[in-house]
Amino acid sequence: MSSGSVGDEQLRAKRQWMVERDLHRRGIRDEQVLRAMESVPRHRFVPPGLVHEAYADYPLSIGEGQTISQPYIVALMTEALRLIPKSSVLEIGTGSGYQSAILAACGAHVWTIERSETLSQLAGARFTKLGIEGIHARVGDGTLGLPSEAPFDRILATGSLPVAPISLLEQLREGGLFVGPIGTLHSQQLLRIEYHRDRPRMDELGACRFVPLIGAEGWTVP
Repeated sequence: MSSGSVGDEQLRAKRQWMVERDLHRRGIRDEQVLRAMESVPRHRFVPPGLVHEAYADYPLSIGEGQTISQPYIVALMTEALRLIPKSSVLEIGTGSGYQSAILAACGAHVWTIERSETLSQLAGARFTKLGIEGIHARVGDGTLGLPSEAPFDRILATGSLPVAPISLLEQLREGGLFVGPIGTLHSQQLLRIEYHRDRPRMDELGACRFVPLIGAEGWTVP
């Protein structure tokens, strides 16, 4: 067995332990989500110098002022979406592409928008190299959504927003779900909003802190 294979086995073992220690023991119960988190190699979505930290439960820098979210938060947000088979999901903020890959591993059809062309291209290259299908990547202002592909079953914001833009919510099907961090630049509440034209319903899922989503209906460029 080559040293590279040994490394792969060690990383696989770390991933399995991450799922048990940081996800299952902390209350993640959706088996579909747990299987996806165990199958997608997070170490392939972080910079080479951070591979040894890939399965620690904290965010890591991926450049361009962005981060890959901690595994628990990725699992929590994915579980909160209550995905059904072949759900159409709009992800705002592709970043490393890890969250997109988790959604695809759960059987979703994913449209993902990234403001940074560099990050979008890197994520696309990872999808191709790993043979991940069902992800459609776009470059643009994700805070405006993707009206041409609407309506969506689910919308996931992977960065913070000052409010949940009505233009995004209106790209959901009736009864569709939005999940994302809403609040100030320094402190947010993770919200799940069930969209109904007459009266949306909202659940608070816990305090969090995400990097800001820059855009016309997000935060302005610092």
